[in-house]
Amino acid sequence: MHPRLGALAALRLTDPDAKMAATRELAARVFADTPADTPDDDTGLAGCSTLSTPIRSPGDDLGVPGRPQRPLRVAATAVERRSPFTTEGRAALMHAICHIEFNAVNLALDAAWRYDGMPEAYYLDWLRVADEEARHFTMLRDHLRTLGADYGDFTGHDGLWAMCEKTRDDVLARMALVPRTLEARGLDATPLIQAKLRRVGTPDARAAVALLDIVLRDEIGHVAIGNRWYRWLCERDGFDPIAHYRVLYRRHEAPRLRAPFNLEARALAGFTAEELEALQAPEAIRGASV
Repeated sequence: MHPRLGALAALRLTDPDAKMAATRELAARVFADTPADTPDDDTGLAGCSTLSTPIRSPGDDLGVPGRPQRPLRVAATAVERRSPFTTEGRAALMHAICHIEFNAVNLALDAAWRYDGMPEAYYLDWLRVADEEARHFTMLRDHLRTLGADYGDFTGHDGLWAMCEKTRDDVLARMALVPRTLEARGLDATPLIQAKLRRVGTPDARAAVALLDIVLRDEIGHVAIGNRWYRWLCERDGFDPIAHYRVLYRRHEAPRLRAPFNLEARALAGFTAEELEALQAPEAIRGASV
């Protein structure tokens, strides 16, 4: 099966275990078959490789994304928020992060499958992201089970996938508003969550902090990939990255970004000094400036 069709097949799976296994197996197969000297630059690749060959057909969106019946999906304001100083509260917190990672697997698979005509390196990047997100989901779910809960026991919301739907026909908007906007919010939130868990101080809380160290490290790389392809697309299409971000932000009604910002992590993820300065400016809509 064509690797991008493999991504679509994994994307359609509803059982979490099956989706994670299919995603990881697909990535392992693709990278085992990819020569070590595959170009990692962005030149001369579009339209000349198997991965870049157009594959989309009418009706491919049927069953996208595959999701289990549980967790029950609710508005973001209705998701359980409990004190991390109780076991149930920490379970609810870890479930929320687990749900984000489940959606992140779907997002990466969709990015790898949906958009024809990108360079081969683009598809390899998003298959790698999908593989790492699947690893995150699995390790977080395993931790959740040590707290006497499982994925699906609490509610979840669809904020990430909603933006995926809005940008389904525009890869430039997808790169602008999912990895470098919504997923970048995770770079800001993770240290705050870790600080709360350190105050709890129980063995399971310390274990969660260590797991989130892994997630944060990898997510910096994922946001960097979004930044990379956003700027590549802007250059290809003749857009100024900062000015066009404002256009896309307003057109697709992206959520406002709120302080505090993890400026160090954002810098590592490829945000420019000008973008980081804009985040700290007092404008009413900070997000429209990055």
